[in-house]
Amino acid sequence: MKKIAILGSTGSIGTQTLDVIRANGGELSVQSLAAGRSVAKMEEQIREFRPKLACMWDEKAANELRTKVADLDVKVTSGMEGLMECATDPECDVVLTAVVGMIGIRPTIAAIEAGKDVALANKETLVTAGHVIMPLAREKGVKILPVDSEHSAIFQSLHGEPKGRMEKILLTASGGPFRGWTRDKMAGIRVEDALKHPNWSMGHKITIDSSTMVNKGLEVMEAKWLFDADLDQIQVVVHPQSVIHSMVQFVDGAIIAQLGTPDMKLPIQYALFYPDRRPMAGKRVDFFELGSLTFEKPDPENFEGLALAYQAARAGGSLPTVFNAANEKAVALFLDRKIGYLKITELIRGAMEAHQIVKNPGVDEILEAEAFAYDFIASKGFE
Repeated sequence: MKKIAILGSTGSIGTQTLDVIRANGGELSVQSLAAGRSVAKMEEQIREFRPKLACMWDEKAANELRTKVADLDVKVTSGMEGLMECATDPECDVVLTAVVGMIGIRPTIAAIEAGKDVALANKETLVTAGHVIMPLAREKGVKILPVDSEHSAIFQSLHGEPKGRMEKILLTASGGPFRGWTRDKMAGIRVEDALKHPNWSMGHKITIDSSTMVNKGLEVMEAKWLFDADLDQIQVVVHPQSVIHSMVQFVDGAIIAQLGTPDMKLPIQYALFYPDRRPMAGKRVDFFELGSLTFEKPDPENFEGLALAYQAARAGGSLPTVFNAANEKAVALFLDRKIGYLKITELIRGAMEAHQIVKNPGVDEILEAEAFAYDFIASKGFE
């Protein structure tokens, strides 16, 4: 029985991870759960999956949860200390990190130092601290198992191939709901429009990030660290059908791709059972029904988020943190209807231009760069 810790259990990835565990109850169990403030949902999860440990980021929510589950044998903790406890539980085998934001960095480092394999769904960890995380994982001999569909596809395509034979990563992108639009046309986009992703069912922030192509930029940075690739080896390919989840081109010109229906439970299950592959219910790709697969070049002029991501990644140091944190705040303002859609990338660009880059930052300096981006956007008076 493999015991799983889920950090971010009430979000989209977390709930789908619990679907996978529910479907494989004889082989997977929940050791610990962590969430933000969703007390009612967390109580439901605790009563069904019976973890030994639960954490709420918010202390008030933790107190409420303690009262609600007082009849159960579960310890309820809170804050960063609680997250760290969940990530380092001695009985846990795999830590799935699906928390939103940079609060995922310290628990991920703690899990690695405790010798846990990490199923990684928290982009910010590698985007901002890849230079810390990957060497540490190698030193401790633990696996970083990607849960993003694209990175899982690359991981699967590389599986069994000799190291050093990869020539290029072909990172696919759906193009989002505004593919082919000009910036002028995007000026009036509403929150409701941006939340209608054509293929994937995801949380609000990542859906907005997908529409701006910022998400693909974050994935480029993540791929750089996960697969020890130069930025020039990572090419974004717009593939509207989202059937090919990504591809790898090798030194002999051969390309290996991973295909499947758009279902996040597939990469989640692959990470939890790696290196095994287990049966999974769900729709299969029907090529006769599909008919064709199409591909386009990305449009960095109208979707500036992707261009800014490459700029941040090339500069390195603390700039990827500023890119990520500025986007996080800008998207929150857009979702709260305090700024327009195009203002998201304008604020990211402004924060990046104002930042003094710190080379090779430690965790404290990474968090300082995050605070800089937050303060920069707060100074614009949109709150």
